[in-house]
Amino acid sequence: MRQSWTVACLTIFLLGGQASAADQAEKAEAAKSKAGVLEEKASATGGTARPAPAETISTTEAQAVDPIGEEPLDGAMTCLARTIYWEAKGEGDAGMQAVANVVMNRLRHKGFPKTVCGVVTQGHEQGACQFSWWCDGRGDDAEEQESYTLAKEIARKTLNRQLDDRTDGALYYHQGVPPSWAKQYLKTVQIGRHVFYKPAGGDAK
Repeated sequence: MRQSWTVACLTIFLLGGQASAADQAEKAEAAKSKAGVLEEKASATGGTARPAPAETISTTEAQAVDPIGEEPLDGAMTCLARTIYWEAKGEGDAGMQAVANVVMNRLRHKGFPKTVCGVVTQGHEQGACQFSWWCDGRGDDAEEQESYTLAKEIARKTLNRQLDDRTDGALYYHQGVPPSWAKQYLKTVQIGRHVFYKPAGGDAK
């Protein structure tokens, strides 16, 4: 009798685990699908209109994507979240949002690629990446789950257009000593260690 009870409990547990995994996979797919639509609308229209509630990514959907930070970078959610994480994981909420703002400002700008992944991996072929984490020679998996959870939440809100632009339209930023290119642009704001810039005439160089 006890053995039958144990088997029954184990069966229920395993079925529950399978259902949970299936639910997580469904949420992840929903997030990826919505992110693709939001990305396309942002690049096509300049992203001025906020999406309808049904089009937005929920928190649970966003967190179901890339749960341990090791999935391939093949969509707007993973590319944006991983960029936020690696470029500003030590900068807190404001600094991470600002990096996300720059990615989306580039997405909407005619001088840059029309996908989030295209924006963050630009220059890789020439060995001069626009975002240094992408070709620094180190692994790209997220290593700190708390920071990556925050990065995914900021990515979600950014794609949903639920955040203001903290950078005033910036397309560029740096840390530390200003690089030579900084003289060509207008400084908009400094948030933590990051200093943000935009073109004086609106044209990217």
